[in-house]
Amino acid sequence: MQPGSPMFQSLSDRLSGVFDKLTRRGALSETDVNEAMREVRRALLEADVALDVVRDFTDKVKAKAIGANVIKSVSPGQMVIKIVNDEMVAMLGSDASPIDLNAQPPVTILMVGLQGSGKTTTTAKIGNRLNTRDKKKVLLASLDTRRPAAMEQLIILGHQISVDVLPIVAGQTPLQIAMRAQETARNGGFDVLLLDTAGRTTVDDELMDEVAEVKRATSPHEVLLVADALTGQDAVNTAKAFEARVGITGIVLTRVDGDGRGGAALSMRAVTGRPIKLIGVGEKWDALEDFDPKRIAGRILGMGDIVGLVERAAQNLDASKAMAIAEKMRKGAFDLDDLSEQLKQVEQMGGMGGIMGMMPGIGKMKKQIEAAGGIDEKMIKRQRAIISSMTAQERRHPKVLDGKRKRRVAAGSGTKPEDVNRLLKQYQQMAEMMKMMKKTPGMMGKMASAMGLGGGGLGGLGKMAMGGGGGPSAAELEAMQKELAALDPQAIAQLPREMQDALRNLPDAGKGGKAPSLPGLGSGMGGGLPGLGGGRLPGLGGPGLPKGPFPFGGKRK
Repeated sequence: MQPGSPMFQSLSDRLSGVFDKLTRRGALSETDVNEAMREVRRALLEADVALDVVRDFTDKVKAKAIGANVIKSVSPGQMVIKIVNDEMVAMLGSDASPIDLNAQPPVTILMVGLQGSGKTTTTAKIGNRLNTRDKKKVLLASLDTRRPAAMEQLIILGHQISVDVLPIVAGQTPLQIAMRAQETARNGGFDVLLLDTAGRTTVDDELMDEVAEVKRATSPHEVLLVADALTGQDAVNTAKAFEARVGITGIVLTRVDGDGRGGAALSMRAVTGRPIKLIGVGEKWDALEDFDPKRIAGRILGMGDIVGLVERAAQNLDASKAMAIAEKMRKGAFDLDDLSEQLKQVEQMGGMGGIMGMMPGIGKMKKQIEAAGGIDEKMIKRQRAIISSMTAQERRHPKVLDGKRKRRVAAGSGTKPEDVNRLLKQYQQMAEMMKMMKKTPGMMGKMASAMGLGGGGLGGLGKMAMGGGGGPSAAELEAMQKELAALDPQAIAQLPREMQDALRNLPDAGKGGKAPSLPGLGSGMGGGLPGLGGGRLPGLGGPGLPKGPFPFGGKRK
């Protein structure tokens, strides 16, 4: 999901309000549950979910929620939320169903859909995904002989992603092109063949007959319908029509990043019986995600998607560069080039908005963040522009930046001298912390381990998301306590308050204590972002939100 994405946002906000009322109550009556289900029903209908699907969903939730085990439980509100989550996962399809390539190559995939749904672009995106991620040799072929320049469009897209495209032969019918594509794929040793069929503005007999004929002749392993999520129930009706006339194996929903309601995604599996395999979440080539019902339900219900965040990190972050920066941090040699590289990696992961959107509990802070000026995604670009306007010497030794140089850097980056000062202050704070860590070798890794981050950094986040890691051993805790006891109290006093609190709360190895959660996250990552304390975000200003330079900042005046 890309930065600031409103995917399912309106539905998520409505459901969040309903669940907040439930969790505030110490006990629940059947009347409370019925009232909550009415609100859930209204929220789903406003999200353009099919009426039959809504009715079936609320009936199942209500039947389970009014059971004695729920109403008499210690936290009935949380129990109801769990039931809603489980039923929503079942409605979305229970298990992820990725594209199936388990067949004799070349595996033929037939792409079908209406005109304007993004079928040709999605075909290229899937080709790029199979080529770069799965290391498959892919051939693209356009069967669209009707839309002007449709074949040329696929050739251009193929060139952009470095994937082979079947050459155009004038005068051939879609069936002849399909047969030639299969022969070329067999002779060329291709693993996957993607056939992009023609579309229409509406479903008609001519379109269905043409697609059915190509399907009979090519016997594709997968028939994927590309549907526009923004068309809501029209997308569901289109899927029903293609399933009845042609037969499909899965669905790819496009423009999901702009779909604040989510009616098509929530209804598709229940109405058609076919799984959503992929969702398009942006215009970039890699803006294509597997549709995992558990993770989608988590996003809708405000539980975040930590696994998705880790996957995005693995795909976008350069491990060797990250290790090099970590080593420089360890040695206390962190410079502005390293800071720029870190800012670049944040951008690659979707910006702060994209990252925060996948963090648990952030949805509830949305209004507070907006009231404080919101997340300024351009801040990172401005900061990188400031660093790029410096000379190599200035980036390595920022202390040489006097007033005259700062004015030059500001002019070169289109910013103001105070923006340059703010960035340098942020860098200075980071550099001081790195020096602090250098004085106590191994302390950074041990603190990260004790706070639940495994080996430190995103690798530890991956362990945490997958349920591994578990924290430091008793022996490590004991050694850590001894090292902490030897630290200079004045040095500890200079650390950020959240880190001081984390050090004070480190478990006593002799008492078999439990490793604390991340600072500011409470138990279970529900309260905010690591190290930000009490769910507060830096740089947002406003009551309860401390001012700071990175990486948000209010909207630029």
